[in-house]
Amino acid sequence: MTDLTRLSIAQARDGLAAKDFSATELTGAYLGAIEAANPKLNAYVAVTPELALDMAKASDDRRAGGQAGPLEGIPLGIKDLFGTKGVHTQAASHILDGFKPEYESSVTANLWRDGAVMLGKLNMDEFAMGSSNETSYYGPVINPWRAEGDNKDLVPGGSSGGSASAVAAWLCAGATATDTGGSIRQPAAFTGTVGIKPTYGRCSRWGVVAFASSLDQAGPIARTVEDAALMMTSMSGFDPKDSTSANLPVPDFAAAVERGVRGLTIGVPKEYRMDGMPAEIEKLWAEGLAWLTAEGATVRDISLPHTKYALPAYYIVAPAEASSNLARYDGVKYGLRVSGKDITDMYELTRAAGFGREVRRRLMIGTYVLSAGYYDAYYVRAQQVRTLIKRDFEQVFADGVDAILTPATPSAAFGVADAEMNSDPVKMYLNDIFTVTVNMAGLPGIAVPAGKDEKGLPLGLQLIGRPFDEETLFAAGRVIERNAGLDLSPKVWW
Repeated sequence: MTDLTRLSIAQARDGLAAKDFSATELTGAYLGAIEAANPKLNAYVAVTPELALDMAKASDDRRAGGQAGPLEGIPLGIKDLFGTKGVHTQAASHILDGFKPEYESSVTANLWRDGAVMLGKLNMDEFAMGSSNETSYYGPVINPWRAEGDNKDLVPGGSSGGSASAVAAWLCAGATATDTGGSIRQPAAFTGTVGIKPTYGRCSRWGVVAFASSLDQAGPIARTVEDAALMMTSMSGFDPKDSTSANLPVPDFAAAVERGVRGLTIGVPKEYRMDGMPAEIEKLWAEGLAWLTAEGATVRDISLPHTKYALPAYYIVAPAEASSNLARYDGVKYGLRVSGKDITDMYELTRAAGFGREVRRRLMIGTYVLSAGYYDAYYVRAQQVRTLIKRDFEQVFADGVDAILTPATPSAAFGVADAEMNSDPVKMYLNDIFTVTVNMAGLPGIAVPAGKDEKGLPLGLQLIGRPFDEETLFAAGRVIERNAGLDLSPKVWW
């Protein structure tokens, strides 16, 4: 029998339907793979074998009774940011030590409704703050990819590094992830997987630990465009518990995957051609445009003039919202508590011990830009810039552009504990240069593997779409995926 963990979600779904294997067998194969690989990759912070096998057996029983859901029996990994009832949910932070919620996030509830199986909780940057998955309290996640002829450990990107690493290393069929400034798309590009950040409001944020509430959005990471579409159909939907949830019908995203790009207009923003961009990224971008053109799309140069302000504006808005959201973690009701001489001392000691270095840095930035005398100079101005960024996209789409093609990242994956990156936070933040505009404007964006660098590491392209038009992104992403024709199987060293 084929190694069950190497099957795509679509293939596994078909195999389960044909009774080639059971959900229990499929889940057991993934649990065995996790047991063998996780000590090296550190993708999971909590594995739930008993729960997974119970869910798989219930799935087999439903199928036997003719009640199979769209994701019936598909084993998934869940980012540690999603609340899972009775199961470790700590946002990879020490301050949430021992927290097991009494509720289920809306997104994971949707997945269980459709028959999916939970394998465990996936590692991530602490409170989703990071671009390399090195800020986790549980240590860095390791990318299953390695440069040719080199044994150096590489980062999987962040903050959804555990999700991307687990999918790429066949430790789950797909994974939930979140994206505040690129945290789905950048890890997908670094690991040769597909990741989509849906339009803000497409997936409920209820039950997901908040980082920056006006930017956060849940989405899937999977091995193929079709798999991402299948997962997103289940994850999406209106939720009255989330005031920012869009009350719109959920399309059958998978039905759009093979629709093609004939007649579409693809925009190429001149502002994304950065000084010093690696030649291999430039070449990949040109190849992607050529593939889309060959299949009937029209390519047009466009301008998004406020792009250069996106990163600085993002790093004001996101920390400001984080400063407000993370004020609730004080050691009083749940999580870590460090005793002090009085309640103020307890607050200070708990937060000092509970938050990691990067989270403390961003909280201090956020508190500063919201403080009296600086609010208007920084936060208000950043929100005004955000409006201009959104308007740039609106004008381009109004002018007939259907989607925009850009690089996903400025480079391939870099090394764990890279001295240059870790000594300069700004250099690390620049990893989000191509992705933050999408969050600032609330738009959908997908990262699709499109090539490899000279060392054999995956590189991705990003497609940005109109609000709530993820279907066009899946269709165009599939064209890139098919034309790239990559073998995205990292050599097993773990």
